[in-house]
Amino acid sequence: MNMAVSSISHTPAHLDNNSGARTHTVQFGDMLSALAVQFGIPLQQLIQANPQILNPDLIYPGDQIQVPAFDGGAGPALEADMGEVTFASNHTPAQLETAGLAGGAAGGVSAAQLMQIVPTLDAGQAPAIAQNLNVAMAEANITTPQQQAMFIAQLAHESGGFQFMEEIASGAAYEGRADLGNTQSGDGTRYKGRGYIQVTGRYNYAEAGQALGLDLINNPGLAAQPENAARIAAWYWTSRDINEAANSGDFIQVTRLINGGTNGLADRQAYYARAQAALA
Repeated sequence: MNMAVSSISHTPAHLDNNSGARTHTVQFGDMLSALAVQFGIPLQQLIQANPQILNPDLIYPGDQIQVPAFDGGAGPALEADMGEVTFASNHTPAQLETAGLAGGAAGGVSAAQLMQIVPTLDAGQAPAIAQNLNVAMAEANITTPQQQAMFIAQLAHESGGFQFMEEIASGAAYEGRADLGNTQSGDGTRYKGRGYIQVTGRYNYAEAGQALGLDLINNPGLAAQPENAARIAAWYWTSRDINEAANSGDFIQVTRLINGGTNGLADRQAYYARAQAALA
C-alpha cells in the first residue's frame, strides 16, 4: 500500500458541546495518524472511537470520523517548549510535505521500502509503522534521505526490527537511580525502558511527555504505543541535535548519541546500508 498522501486537511470539525467530541469529514489525503496529530489525541484512541473503520490504513473522502476528547489530560492544541526544541501536537501540511508524507521525491519511507530495510518485518505491520515514522520525522524535521536512513536504522536496531516495545527486564535495576530522576519508590519498574529507543527513567519520561503533550508520568505505558514510540524517538533525536551528526555522515557518532557507545554497531550499519539503498 502506498502510505503517501497529497495533503493533510485542516477542515474544522463539528464540535459536540456536551462531550467535547467532534466529527471530522475525511478529505482527500487524510490519514488517521495525521488526523490524530492534528487533533492532539493518541492514534489508538482515535481508532477505538471509530469501530466502523475495519482497516485503519484505509479511509476515504466523505467518511465521517468521530474525534473523541483527549483523555490523557492535555488539550488538543498543547505545545511545549524544551529549550530550542519545540514540538506541537499538530503540524502543518508544509511540514508533512517536506518529510515525504505528501508523496513525491521529498522523502519519507513507504511500507515497501521499510520492508527492504527490515527484511524480518511482518508485511501486515509495515504500513502502520511506516506511517508512524513519517509523522514523527515530519514533526522533528528529519527530512533528508541521509537523516531518515540513519534514524530508521538506529530505531530498527534498538527495537529488534520494530518488534520490541518494552524492556524485558522488570526495571528494578533502575530503582533509586537519581541520574534517571528515579527518586520515588517504584520509579524503576514504573519508568523502565519503553518504545523504539527504550526511554528510561522518570526524568526522561517527564521531559518527553512535556515536549510531546503526553502524560507519560501518570501513564508510562503510552511510551510503548507505536505512534508514541516513533514520536518519542524523533523528539530524542532532535533534543540531542543528532541531525548534525547525521548531516556530516558520522554514523558512529550518531550511534554514540543514541546508545552511549557503539554496541551492536555491525547490525546498525547493516540496517543503515539497506536504508540508504531503499531511500536513495
